[in-house]
Amino acid sequence: MEGTVFAPALEGIKHVKSEQGEILSQPFLDVCKHILPVIDKFGAAMALVKADIGGNISRLESKYTSNSTRFNYLYSLVQVEVETKTAKSSSSCTNGLLWLTRAMDFLVALFQNLLDHEDWSMSQACTDAYTKTLKKWHGWLASSSFTVAMKLAPDRKKFMEVLQGGGDIKTDIQQFCTTFSPLLEENHKFLARFGLDDMKAS
Repeated sequence: MEGTVFAPALEGIKHVKSEQGEILSQPFLDVCKHILPVIDKFGAAMALVKADIGGNISRLESKYTSNSTRFNYLYSLVQVEVETKTAKSSSSCTNGLLWLTRAMDFLVALFQNLLDHEDWSMSQACTDAYTKTLKKWHGWLASSSFTVAMKLAPDRKKFMEVLQGGGDIKTDIQQFCTTFSPLLEENHKFLARFGLDDMKAS
């Protein structure tokens, strides 16, 4: 398929919500999966982020597939844990959704930086996005690993060329940021209703 690496995610976003406007589990997770190839293009710098996102997608997906009718809606994965008081466990789907959403916040902020600050180096764009999104939730260890990883960030120009494929990368990035951010915002609001939006990393 022609187009940029964002094309599958942009297509997927159109199917994330049900007719009633609720976020559907599998389509949401699929969009997150479609972003993994984008992260791959960062190479070693994003290995941690990729492993984290992949792990959280798998956790949510295995719960979803255990009963796809019951867990058709993304938030049903959290509601069942809120009811059984297991939402705050580190291996809960709630925790998985929270960190998946945060990692995606980071990526959206990073992509937006690449559009808004054409003079920034890749590691500047990454560090700024990290400070705005993930940093306050990370402990010292995660924070320092991240800082080290950012030193491995690829050259910005090469990175943008790799993402481009056969499409208009700037338009696609902008569209991704604009259409995906509201979904992430919705996740935060939902988690915040149960006081689950402020869990930190150990």
